[in-house]
Amino acid sequence: MAAKMLLLALLAMASSLAMASDPSPLQDLCVADKDSKVLVNGFVCKDPKVVKAEDFFFRGLDKAGDTVNKVGSNVTAVNVNQLVGLNTLGISMVRID
Repeated sequence: MAAKMLLLALLAMASSLAMASDPSPLQDLCVADKDSKVLVNGFVCKDPKVVKAEDFFFRGLDKAGDTVNKVGSNVTAVNVNQLVGLNTLGISMVRID
């Protein structure tokens, strides 16, 4: 009986580790407020009530790049300075032609 209880306790502990999750995840994505006077590592977040669709739009990613070069490709990189909706931990978007 003690062996069954020990096995049950071990299984319960193992399943709790396998199903672990963050009960209160940090905010991973927000729109950058480039006009804020607050100094942080990166940009502070805009108030969600003032976010516009234009915050998630960049005109350069919809056009094919010039691939007539030595490597035969072109990379268009976009970061939070061009697309304020990318206010994450250094993540950028790219279009590779």
